[in-house]
Amino acid sequence: MKFYTLTDLNRASGEILDTALVEPVTLTKHGKGRLVVMNADHYRKLTERRGIQAFTLQDAPPAVMDELMTGLAQLPQS
Repeated sequence: MKFYTLTDLNRASGEILDTALVEPVTLTKHGKGRLVVMNADHYRKLTERRGIQAFTLQDAPPAVMDELMTGLAQLPQS
């Protein structure tokens, strides 16, 4: 990830936007990250929630419970 200041955005907006098409760019002010500019496809990948499901212990399907219990059994005992 490349870093530019907000002042740089006024002077080199074309370069910054071209860079943001390839990789996320952080815009800083007073040395702190304030904004991130990235291409739309990258943003969509970060925000999509395809296939993610959440359950409580009471409503988890048996296959999910089996996977959870298998994972817990493999944890080291302290």
